[in-house]
Amino acid sequence: MARDKVRCWWAGSDPLYVAYHDREWGVPSRDARHLFEMLTLEGAQAGLSWITILRKRENYVAAFDGFDVERIARYTPARVEKLMANPGIIRNRLKIEGTVRNARAFLNLQGETGDAVGWLWQYVGGRPKKNQWKTQREVPATTGESDAMSRALKKRGFTFVGSTICYSFMQATGMVNDHIQTCFKYRGL
Repeated sequence: MARDKVRCWWAGSDPLYVAYHDREWGVPSRDARHLFEMLTLEGAQAGLSWITILRKRENYVAAFDGFDVERIARYTPARVEKLMANPGIIRNRLKIEGTVRNARAFLNLQGETGDAVGWLWQYVGGRPKKNQWKTQREVPATTGESDAMSRALKKRGFTFVGSTICYSFMQATGMVNDHIQTCFKYRGL
């Protein structure tokens, strides 16, 4: 983690943030488990800072069975209560129940389309969209693509998938490259 590299401003100097920026954010992912994890974590972030979620990420992985969608879809009300008592995650009932609901919706999506990953990637035409932002101020909070993804996910029963969450999800999973042009990651992706 070199400090002399130019990064997107939001990476700051926190080692956890810098590592996330340098190793993961914006790197294209087509792994269903990882995509579900990121959709869950982006939803958990609603109203909070991303660093809060990053600091609790390992706890989320443990609490939600490594983001195994099939296992989460079978969670019972008793399991939700156990999660509500877990200080290592955000103990918001709507967000926890939303994760279970989203796991069920994800499985339904997989069953209906045969390819949940491809279905999600369709919103950027199946390949990463490389933006050309010069400053962080230019980076939008939502786009037409995130609006469409949000509407479609909500129609399919997902929750905590507003357009801003969907766009953050698209950025995090490399569906869009929103590293600014001066960032060392911009050209590498």
